[in-house]
Amino acid sequence: MPIQVLLNIFIAYLWMFLQDETSIINFIGGYIAGVFILFCIRRFFNKPFYLFTLAAVGKLFVIFIYELVISSMMVMKHVLRPKVDVKPGIFKVETDLEGDLEVTLLSLLICLTPGSVVMEITPDAKTLYIHGLNMPESKESVLKSKSVFEKAIKDVTRK
Repeated sequence: MPIQVLLNIFIAYLWMFLQDETSIINFIGGYIAGVFILFCIRRFFNKPFYLFTLAAVGKLFVIFIYELVISSMMVMKHVLRPKVDVKPGIFKVETDLEGDLEVTLLSLLICLTPGSVVMEITPDAKTLYIHGLNMPESKESVLKSKSVFEKAIKDVTRK
């Protein structure tokens, strides 16, 4: 992916300097031309086209922001509740993610779910032990978030 970005910037500079004047408009036009050229020759690269990866990262970021807002609202609901009624517990979640990066990213994103903290990850990185503050709610929301986050993480890291 870095090679593709550098090639695109090189094409944009080349385009800009071959024009009559050097301006940001000519650079943007060259960048767009470079995107088109790189898209046409993408089969010669061993990595996927970099704009597809950037779109997947953007999608993961939007999912992160959405979950952050939802979790903030749920935390406010718990804090402002007149009577604190919690049923803490520990449960395990199986994952099919591979590698330290994917599992670490999933565990960090799961910690966004209100009242849930990843306590331990097994050595084979296939099981996460999670502490939930309010067991029935926490487990449901963690499992829902896990499936959404796993799909988005796979889109970013496994292309």
